[in-house]
Amino acid sequence: MKFFKYLIALFIVISCDSASKKATQPPNVIIIFTDDQGYGDLGSFGSMDIKTPNVDALGADGATLTDFLVASSTCSPSRAALLTGAYPIRTGVVGVLWPEGHGFGGANGGKVGLHPNEVTTAEVLKANGYATAMAGKWHLGSKAPFLPTYQGFDTYFGIPYSNDMNRDELPILMDEKVVEIKPDQSLLTERYTDFAIDFIKNKQEDQPFFVYLAHTMPHIPIFASEKFKGTSKGSVYGDVIEEIDHNVGRLVSFLKEKDLYDNTIIIYTSDNGPWLSFGNHAGSSGSLRGGKFDVFEGGFRVPCVISWPEGIAPNTKVDQLVSAIDLLPTICAATGSDLPENKIDGQNVLDLLQGKPQPELAERLFYYHKSKTLYGIRQGNWKYLAPSTFNYIQKPGEDGKGGIGKWSVDHEESLYDLNTDLRELDNRLEDFPEKAAFLKEKLAEFQLELDKNSRPIGTMDNIN
Repeated sequence: MKFFKYLIALFIVISCDSASKKATQPPNVIIIFTDDQGYGDLGSFGSMDIKTPNVDALGADGATLTDFLVASSTCSPSRAALLTGAYPIRTGVVGVLWPEGHGFGGANGGKVGLHPNEVTTAEVLKANGYATAMAGKWHLGSKAPFLPTYQGFDTYFGIPYSNDMNRDELPILMDEKVVEIKPDQSLLTERYTDFAIDFIKNKQEDQPFFVYLAHTMPHIPIFASEKFKGTSKGSVYGDVIEEIDHNVGRLVSFLKEKDLYDNTIIIYTSDNGPWLSFGNHAGSSGSLRGGKFDVFEGGFRVPCVISWPEGIAPNTKVDQLVSAIDLLPTICAATGSDLPENKIDGQNVLDLLQGKPQPELAERLFYYHKSKTLYGIRQGNWKYLAPSTFNYIQKPGEDGKGGIGKWSVDHEESLYDLNTDLRELDNRLEDFPEKAAFLKEKLAEFQLELDKNSRPIGTMDNIN
């Protein structure tokens, strides 16, 4: 009898200890970042042809963000902003980075990248005891000083730049070593997911983890595996998105099996809007104007869902402006991690995600850029655009070929009320001159601040 009582007591102690550890364990973090996926390319964001039940379920379990803006409508600047919480002009990553021997107007030779002095989400979490890993497309420098393992990731598996670059010699890296050339791209979505699952499976049991899963797809050239070819109603593009969704489901199932799902923050979003020139191999901006390369909403506003059952109530709807630059400070708040000492531009929106009021966010200013110049600013539903150019697509391409259009069509100074004009077609500049003047002034002020306080992109000559 005494032995039986002892076993009961021991069981209670072990159970209480396990419950205590679970209660005090900081949340795990997974960011799933797709490439060129448009605002209208999820079922929960209005797609009628593309089925994404697994990603939609993340939103149902947590928050769906309908006004989520990335910091650039092109790859490298958007990724730098996501990981640093700072506008691209501040970090110097203002354009698309190319590998050695390639690029527009004088190749950078692969000799530049995100400066190692920049502090990434991986670094702040690693400093807080997290195991960190990245799988997929990096695109922030293809040489050793600029690779993920120099920016806080314990391990890395993926391609260092876009899959349309250096196609015949496209490398896969494991950490810093090239392990494969010209991989079968139809298998990358599954392979990246396998790597993420294996990393979580093999890490120390009680160690929290951060996984940055940056899919190559659906950036052109797009590929679906044999299992998914011809299975969607959205042509091969739909096949690709549904395969990504399937692999999200695989990852979630694994987390649930290991009792990790409830205390894992899963963020699913895209780096910028769709590359519309590629027609049926591109996604949809939904009801928004423009896409990749543009300063219109279709270039910057992307789908976003965030799941964290222990921290975010199910079916939370966030219609307020939130940006990718907000993710780093929000993750820091959720995990109890220290913010970088470097100046950042993002804001902690954890209260907003948890249904608590953040009235200061209603007045926030958000900025749109091309290269080193700011061309747009938003406050609430009001958006001001300075004179600039946009990409006019006369005829979209088909089956992986680019369409016919003009890269630089003039766009006049404009003021839009996005509450009634998401298509950005009704210029209200003359109707609200004071609002336009206020936003124009703020845009100029911030451009000056960035010009004075920007940090250099990393080069072989300026790294410590």
